[in-house]
Amino acid sequence: MADLKHVGRIVSTGRKCLVAYRTLPGESDHCLVVQTENLPDEQHNALINLVESGSGQESGEFAEVLARANFPDGSIMLAALHTQGKLTKVPTSQVEMLPNFNVKINLAELNVLIAQQNNVAVDDLAIKSSSAKVQVKEVGSVSNMPAETNDLGKTTSASVNETYVEPTKFDSAEAEAKHYRSQADKLAKQAADMRRKAEELVPTKKK
Repeated sequence: MADLKHVGRIVSTGRKCLVAYRTLPGESDHCLVVQTENLPDEQHNALINLVESGSGQESGEFAEVLARANFPDGSIMLAALHTQGKLTKVPTSQVEMLPNFNVKINLAELNVLIAQQNNVAVDDLAIKSSSAKVQVKEVGSVSNMPAETNDLGKTTSASVNETYVEPTKFDSAEAEAKHYRSQADKLAKQAADMRRKAEELVPTKKK
């Protein structure tokens, strides 16, 4: 099977992921990933089909095709993943790229290699709001990465709902339960805030 771009896993957990953005503007040591193992089947299968497609493999950043493709329900993939909190901000050092079963390379190291091959700084690899195009030379291939994207700030560090946190080790079941209750309370607060904002935008019609 040919090498696949954009496919990786989280180093500390071993969970598989697809890398939407290899670097972020102003935060070249972080990326945005979609952790695929817990996705609904329809979303999971659609994403795998997309990353294996010609357009998925030709893109410099997977987010470029995510912004143009649709899930089976008709929603735009990138927007849906963002609003559903499924884009995770992760340190690039915590991601291993897996182009095939026999090769793995740390994303932070890959970004350095790509930057060196293009004689630019790692900070310059991130997609920026500009009409310029950056040529990205990957291991074994060359592709053009459009530097312009729609509302990039809405899908990067400015508004990502979920930030990667190193797995916590617990001393007891009670401590673990307390941790999960705390996380549940935070999620409930986020959900309440989202409902409030939705009501402000379009109030629910009373029957």
